[in-house]
Amino acid sequence: MTVNLSEQRPQVARPVAETVVPAPAPVISRARRIVVEVAKFGVVGGSGVAVNILVFNFLLHVLTWAPMTATVLASIVAMGTNYLGFRFFAYRDRASRTRQQIVLFFGFSGIGVLMESVLFYVGYHGLDMNGPLGSNVAKALSIVLASAFRFLVYRTWVFQHEAKQSAGAR
Repeated sequence: MTVNLSEQRPQVARPVAETVVPAPAPVISRARRIVVEVAKFGVVGGSGVAVNILVFNFLLHVLTWAPMTATVLASIVAMGTNYLGFRFFAYRDRASRTRQQIVLFFGFSGIGVLMESVLFYVGYHGLDMNGPLGSNVAKALSIVLASAFRFLVYRTWVFQHEAKQSAGAR
């Protein structure tokens, strides 16, 4: 017989219960994907806004072009840089580039340029935002409002997921 004088009980190896982590709910997973998508859209869109504003200011205030010409041309230059950013960064996980995708992108972007130009015209001429600061505020507001439209149509129709694209082809 053995007597334990240290009053410590011998350690017995016990099986460790496995921790089961439930998979995130579909709502949380979907929300996370949308947040990432909006963030990527924001990065590309932000760089497009920078290009748009820089080209606009160069044309309007340095070369002294007409305001509407400057805003339309700046928007078109930004449209080209945005396509590259969306295709190769924000929506690179989506369906590969197709003729339809390019046509849709530039078609919807053209509508966005038209919306942006109308909004800029209202601000610049209608609200007298025609000084250096006012023209930039009018330009920025027109970009922001037209970008909401662009986000919805790009994610819905232009840069579709493979599953949606093949389902729509049936």
